[in-house]
Amino acid sequence: MRLTYLKILLLAIMAVYAMSCEKSPKQNSHHSPEEVVETSKKLNEWFQQQFEKNIARSPMSQTSLGDKTNYDQWDDFSLEREKQDYEDAKLRLRYLEDSVHVDALDKSTNLSYRLAVQQLQNEITDFKYRLYDYPVNQMYGFHSRIPAFLINMHQVSNKSDAEAYIARLRGVDEMFDDLMAGMKEREEAGILPPKFVFPRVIEGSKNILTGVPFDATEKESTLLNDFKGKVELLEISETEKEALVNKAKEAMLKSVKPAYTKLIALLEDQQKRATSDHGVWKLPNGLDFYNNALVRTTTTGMTAEDIHDLGLREVERIHGEMNEIKKRVGFKGSLQEFFAFMKEDQQFYYEDSEKGRKAYMKEATRIIDSMKGRLDELFNTKPKADMVVKQVEAFREKSAGKAFYQQPAIDGSRPGTYYANMYDIMAMPIYQMEALAYHEGIPGHHMQIAIAQELENIPMFRKLGGYTAYIEGWGLYAEYIPKEMGFYSDPYSDFGRLAMELWRACRLVVDTGIHAKKWTREQGIRYYTENTPNAESDAIKMVERHIVLPAQATAYKIGMIKILELRDKAKKKLGDDFDIRDFHDVVLTNGAVPLNVLEIMVDEWIASKE
Repeated sequence: MRLTYLKILLLAIMAVYAMSCEKSPKQNSHHSPEEVVETSKKLNEWFQQQFEKNIARSPMSQTSLGDKTNYDQWDDFSLEREKQDYEDAKLRLRYLEDSVHVDALDKSTNLSYRLAVQQLQNEITDFKYRLYDYPVNQMYGFHSRIPAFLINMHQVSNKSDAEAYIARLRGVDEMFDDLMAGMKEREEAGILPPKFVFPRVIEGSKNILTGVPFDATEKESTLLNDFKGKVELLEISETEKEALVNKAKEAMLKSVKPAYTKLIALLEDQQKRATSDHGVWKLPNGLDFYNNALVRTTTTGMTAEDIHDLGLREVERIHGEMNEIKKRVGFKGSLQEFFAFMKEDQQFYYEDSEKGRKAYMKEATRIIDSMKGRLDELFNTKPKADMVVKQVEAFREKSAGKAFYQQPAIDGSRPGTYYANMYDIMAMPIYQMEALAYHEGIPGHHMQIAIAQELENIPMFRKLGGYTAYIEGWGLYAEYIPKEMGFYSDPYSDFGRLAMELWRACRLVVDTGIHAKKWTREQGIRYYTENTPNAESDAIKMVERHIVLPAQATAYKIGMIKILELRDKAKKKLGDDFDIRDFHDVVLTNGAVPLNVLEIMVDEWIASKE
């Protein structure tokens, strides 16, 4: 299993693992306690060795973890590296299956073993689908990831760090050559992004080349502005600062500009052959790939038809609850008319200005701070890492999602971050602020991801691993918890919570509609605009996200439903002995797991309390 930076970064938006798992086998009585300790210790040491090997060949992962080893290098994204990773996965699986005495492992290590085996099996099985993605797309393409990485991950604390930044600038051209080789291989295999993707990514790529030193305008480019700002804070002479900036400019002109120029040329060429078919059904064996992606994403056996039908039922249920709020606030008219009122009435939006955007960010910070003060009511275990609220940077705000979370550095050098996108203020209504902050920040992704990273009793691959249904299911569940604590006191804010849950229910319908039922992009947009109060720009971004990230968005509701189902089971069985803080410990203190494994853990906890 290769934990490259890209895989780690994408672990909260798409999972690569699934698991069909039964209860852990009991340890055989012929193994002494000492043998169990020794066998478990040996396997955990092996896990750590494999993790360190992965990280050693992933400079970007090192940086994301706060480690400045190989700080001047990029990952290897060549086709040869992909094939070597595949061979390594087979070797590691062979070791686990042939050399480990599973019945001599303690409970925690047994779970690690089974997770690792299934992950490797999935990686090997999924190698045939390695080309079934779009490396350059409007959501997370390399064209935006590379500058985002330098800006957000590459810290400059001294002159050496600045030199490493420059070295990375010099390495962009070679890295993009590998990227473009992969794009060409995909086209040869019949895999091209839909036509709408190309203008977005071409524009985004050109934006990187806008400003000094790429053109003669007075405005500095995004990268130069970042580099100069970081260097300016260093305690070195002005002469040294100027020399570093000049080196960076030279690297941008000799490496970054050629890289993006070649990428733009390739995109413009491929655009001529792109079609307006949007689902992966259009790809060779596309439906097989999609069904596999659903299994990996949801960690269930649900089919596309099952998920589509569940979505329709959930949309109907939530519409019913929204109608009750509509009556409570005295609105006269249909639910669709109420949606229009919520979309259009200016009382629900900050003004479209710098002042309005600052006001939004201030209120988002207040919401997070208010929840921070109530965490003892929900959690026994809390992360040491802090979390901050930031506005999405201008260079990527047009194509980025409306909000997202960036995990803290595992060494504590960088806090977790809740990003809010202020590009379209009409896509960020006041009544959705609470639910959005709770999901992406606290008690949502920050609690789950930061706690996992800080666990001491599991190997690193589990601290950093992810199953989308678990991660995003927790995020959506975290939107609901505050209602039980007395938040969402304003009925419009509670409507906003329901609106966001409705949005996730619609995702079940639209994702499967596009990829399994051959819906068009326009059909998907229309379904969202007719069934939700969200802005049309929201609907467009979401549908385009479905298109380039098949199956990913189905995880949210499926994960939330399972967590609530398990909580309800525990409440009924334990009665007065049920403690929400203990339940959250069960859910959060083993790292991310498949939903069926989570159910086993909750069942075992219930049995231990009865």
